[in-house]
Amino acid sequence: MPRITSRLTARDLGLVINVNDPYSIKVGQFYIDARQLTESQVLRVELPVRAELTPDEFRVLDERIRQFFGTDIQALALAWSQPFAVDCNSITGALALGFDSALCSKTCAPSRKSSYLNAYTSRPFTDLQMRPSMLLAAKSVAMAEDMIRRGVASDHTLGLRGSPPVNAHFLITSDNVRSSRAHLFPPPGLLRGVGVDVHVEKSNVLQGADRLLLYETGLSQVDKLDTLKWVPGGLGDHLTSYGGRIDAKSGQMSALEWIASGATGSYGTVSEPCSHPQKFPHPQIVLLHYAQGSSLIEAYWKSVAWPQQGLFIGEPLAAPFARR
Repeated sequence: MPRITSRLTARDLGLVINVNDPYSIKVGQFYIDARQLTESQVLRVELPVRAELTPDEFRVLDERIRQFFGTDIQALALAWSQPFAVDCNSITGALALGFDSALCSKTCAPSRKSSYLNAYTSRPFTDLQMRPSMLLAAKSVAMAEDMIRRGVASDHTLGLRGSPPVNAHFLITSDNVRSSRAHLFPPPGLLRGVGVDVHVEKSNVLQGADRLLLYETGLSQVDKLDTLKWVPGGLGDHLTSYGGRIDAKSGQMSALEWIASGATGSYGTVSEPCSHPQKFPHPQIVLLHYAQGSSLIEAYWKSVAWPQQGLFIGEPLAAPFARR
């Protein structure tokens, strides 16, 4: 693991608002106020409000972003829930890595490797010429505002001397295919230096967990999310084919259910990835980057080797382990 000494902050972030979408306008303004963004950090565009952009529509958006934001902007927050895909690519993957039309003929194939994987840098655009992005997505404006509040409230709150530990739960389920990350789970035990208690369990359900920081599992549906007690800044995701189809039309649980339960960030794929663990967050990398003080967007993005199909959602600047 690289030693992390800096992170992305509000001055490094660009915000994109879709003026055709009332959700986007309201959530975007709430985020501007919450993170005190300047007008030079805010791009307003006109996009269709539907699940997918066409490749041509995406190219127009991508060009607007490239023309508007200067080299100081290292990452992006997208203030909407739809669109979340460009054909078989996630919109976050396409904006960071470029749209890959060839992948759509065989979505189970390996996709482009991210140069941001487990990277040392806190300047991804400066050093790698890519801007990781994240959707400020939730099931309603009120839920999105709550998610943003949790992100802001999380800053500098964990890893403090004398505070009780938080919990990271990794579940090996009866679904062997969707448990393809099990060999990547960290060893159980207390990480004393950062105050994280790691639990690795063979179970399909986590119920009533307290002070929950991280929950990763592999199922198409995850039960008992309403019993969990998250700390601000918590992350949760489930390895399944269509968790990133956040319009809830896939028949599998949407990643937005994690946000609805109180998580501050989540992840899912928008097209059939098969069970390549490289297309999902690496459990040890996301935990250790986050625990070193990285922001949520950095820890999540740096943990996915092949993120072309993966949708990142949450409050990107949450940094519970960051030092003042």
